[in-house]
Amino acid sequence: MTVRRLIGIIFIFGCVTLAWMILGSSVDFRTEHGYESLGRQVETLWGTPHLQRAPRVSLIGRDERPVALDSSEINVDLQLEHRRKGLLWYPTYKVNFDGRYAFRNPLSEPATATITYQFPSSDAIYDGFLLRINETEIPPDGGNGESIQASVQLAPNEATTVHVTYDSRGLEEWRYSFGEGISTVKDFTLIVETDFDAYDFPARTISASSKEETPQGRRLEWAFNNLVSDFDVGVRMPQKRNPGPLASRMSFFAPVSLLFFFTVLVVLGAVLKVDLHPMHYFFLGASFFAFHLLFAYLVDHVVLELSFISAAVVSMGLVVSYLWRVVGWRFALREAGLSQLLFLVFFSYAFFFEGYTGLVVTVGAIATLAALMQITAKVDWNEVFSEKKDQPESDATEISVESPTTA
Repeated sequence: MTVRRLIGIIFIFGCVTLAWMILGSSVDFRTEHGYESLGRQVETLWGTPHLQRAPRVSLIGRDERPVALDSSEINVDLQLEHRRKGLLWYPTYKVNFDGRYAFRNPLSEPATATITYQFPSSDAIYDGFLLRINETEIPPDGGNGESIQASVQLAPNEATTVHVTYDSRGLEEWRYSFGEGISTVKDFTLIVETDFDAYDFPARTISASSKEETPQGRRLEWAFNNLVSDFDVGVRMPQKRNPGPLASRMSFFAPVSLLFFFTVLVVLGAVLKVDLHPMHYFFLGASFFAFHLLFAYLVDHVVLELSFISAAVVSMGLVVSYLWRVVGWRFALREAGLSQLLFLVFFSYAFFFEGYTGLVVTVGAIATLAALMQITAKVDWNEVFSEKKDQPESDATEISVESPTTA
């Protein structure tokens, strides 16, 4: 290994890194460009995120005044169904809503109560919709497409019930709002049953009062006696691992893997007297790049895990078969093959585990450093990088090809 060859290897590393940056940017563009357009398609087919608001009640007597609900008893059933468009998965869901409310006329005189029910989304379908005030069913076609209003005459201190139920479909999250701004909530119970285990609470929402496991998923309950808050309650659907952002992050990280791989080959080559030419490193770098290129475009059509395995097998096949012919099977399988399995496959697979990628890379880097330090502790680097002992390119290549085989 000479300084000139080392500079050539560094130049090749830089070129492959540039190719990875272009690939990662391309995947990012495909993901971000398609997110809005494909997301609108999903919303058109399935619906938008739901924000179910509590019915608003106002009394018209001598003057108009808002009235708080005396009680709210709500049951919600959420059924998750992921849908894929392009490089992204969208968490769509079916929702069954059943809400029962009660309020009364607090005035000492008869009054007209106006109840306003607002649909959780204007871009959704509602099957089996029912709005009933006391025993009177209110037809939904009497509204403006976003809300329905109904009036009822109440005697002094007379109580009234409101019942709302429907089946619908939404996207990403389901929320329930107590009202605009700070609201007073009395005798409130909301039970959400899911058919999935993983869930989250959206931003600016109140965590569930109790959480229980069920055979199907989870049972979440919110119960308040007398709450004053401007926060909502709700559930955010679990996100499936999206192949687009994953492929992008793996591409941007790939130069680190190749740097470790090239370092191991250079060091072990010096120890084992295997002197690879910079052109060999060019083809090895291209084989590494083939992994991310194939994965980025194969994942459009094949499931994520199978795409990863296929890309890994192809890339390792290229590297091992090439070095087998160049320097023999021992170096190709033992040094190069194991190094590629560690630095390319295992490091890339670490991206499947959110939050652990950095730890895996750090542990792998430290373990590699420790191994190389022990292996090269007695190597005479002056001799390794000595220009005087270099042979012509043709002779050096011939030695590098035959020496491991005869060993």
